[in-house]
Amino acid sequence: MAFNFPVRVYYEDTDAGGVVYHGNYLNFYERARTEFLRSLGFEQDVLLESDTAFVVRRCEIDYLIAAKFNDYLTVTVAVKQLKRASIAFHQQIIDQNGNLISEATVIVVCVNLSKMKPIAIPENITKELLRAS
Repeated sequence: MAFNFPVRVYYEDTDAGGVVYHGNYLNFYERARTEFLRSLGFEQDVLLESDTAFVVRRCEIDYLIAAKFNDYLTVTVAVKQLKRASIAFHQQIIDQNGNLISEATVIVVCVNLSKMKPIAIPENITKELLRAS
């Protein structure tokens, strides 16, 4: 089951032609993953206080149609694969007309922040991720 997060394209998200700058799609995907975790009851700042963070290890993006200034988009998040220390997310950006704008696979790794070494995803997070997928 996918989590949906709405995004409005602001002028600051675009280039001089009113088209979303390619790097900003990463921001949209990141916000949606953060809100997905929040919807499961996990705040990133609380994780950081416990020296735990999720860092992006790999990202594959397909840009299919250009999003433009003032578009109303939906960014989806679905758990594709859950491992001991990593999560593969399948994400999409869909416009207000139902057109697939972009699609991505993002792999994040759970790390001990001070050592920047992979650690097991906390059990309570794994439990909620399994329930949400």
